[in-house]
Amino acid sequence: MSESLHPIGQKVDPALLVQTHQVGVWRYLRSLGCDSHEAEDLTQETFLKVLEKPFQEMGEAAARSYLLRVAKHQLIDRRRREGRSIAVENIEQVEEFWNRHASNQHGARSGQDKQRDLIDTLRHCLEGLTARAQTALRMRFEDHCTREQIAEALGIGPHGAKNLMQRAKQQLKQCLDDKQGLDDKQAEADRPSSD
Repeated sequence: MSESLHPIGQKVDPALLVQTHQVGVWRYLRSLGCDSHEAEDLTQETFLKVLEKPFQEMGEAAARSYLLRVAKHQLIDRRRREGRSIAVENIEQVEEFWNRHASNQHGARSGQDKQRDLIDTLRHCLEGLTARAQTALRMRFEDHCTREQIAEALGIGPHGAKNLMQRAKQQLKQCLDDKQGLDDKQAEADRPSSD
């Protein structure tokens, strides 16, 4: 189990806060559809925003949750300034996924190790989708294409593109849930007996 940065309620060393949470914030922003450079910019903006006022230690999980919330709002504000929309349902799905899988801090392994495993699992699950589904999701979340652009590229109607992406996201969720279930069973089997 990871130790707290400092006793609860005391000021946090900004360098330690960044060192502890920078990778997690960056990966979270990438999962919301930011490219690598934008995720770096927004990660820096997130820490600058948080550190405008003295940051009090609140425990690692609470600090992570707070930083991710600030990062999400930084992204939404940027999209508004750019005149671009961001699909709320996509943010909600990513948050649900992140909270259920990436933020699970039980056990001795570090959060960064768990996040790396999660990214690997997500890649594996993505490879299990059809080529069309993979293309649709990559166009949507990596290239920020509209549903109409995806539909045109795949030679289907916008409604068909929406259905394809919904089915693909459900398949990814099921794959991740199945993997999490296997991990939970393995952890239970590995736990020493209390007898």
